[in-house]
Amino acid sequence: MRVHVCAVGRLRAGPERELIDDYATRFDRAGRGLGLGPLHFTAVEDRKGGGQAEEARLLSRALPEGAVLCALDERGKTVTSPAFADMLGRWRDEGRSDAVFVIGGADGLLPDLRARADTILSFGKMVWPHMLARVMLTEQLYRAASILAGAPYHRA
Repeated sequence: MRVHVCAVGRLRAGPERELIDDYATRFDRAGRGLGLGPLHFTAVEDRKGGGQAEEARLLSRALPEGAVLCALDERGKTVTSPAFADMLGRWRDEGRSDAVFVIGGADGLLPDLRARADTILSFGKMVWPHMLARVMLTEQLYRAASILAGAPYHRA
């Protein structure tokens, strides 16, 4: 199952980019034997100032056909890392060819796009900058692959 992260905003060089690249490489390595990956990133930018509606349009165009859609949103449910791993494994085992994680812009996701999501997850009650949300998501994807592989990275 291919895994996609579709997010609003360009990822520039810097510490966040380095962390994302590191965890993405780890995920691709760990996930390969599990039928997970590769990990693809798509960044969209609303250059015309259309706000949430334009961001939702751009994100929607980037979604692979038939993909399971997970929106990251502060109003979503919080799950443990093992539960997140189980969710990825379940989607893979159901034969889903693509899983997409969507991260909105500064104002979040348009309610219509959020309503289309199969799952809505939150990294907690605090709001996180989208660059840090990308880092945390990428780390959790690697952690999930490690859990599914039985590797010792996750200690709970």
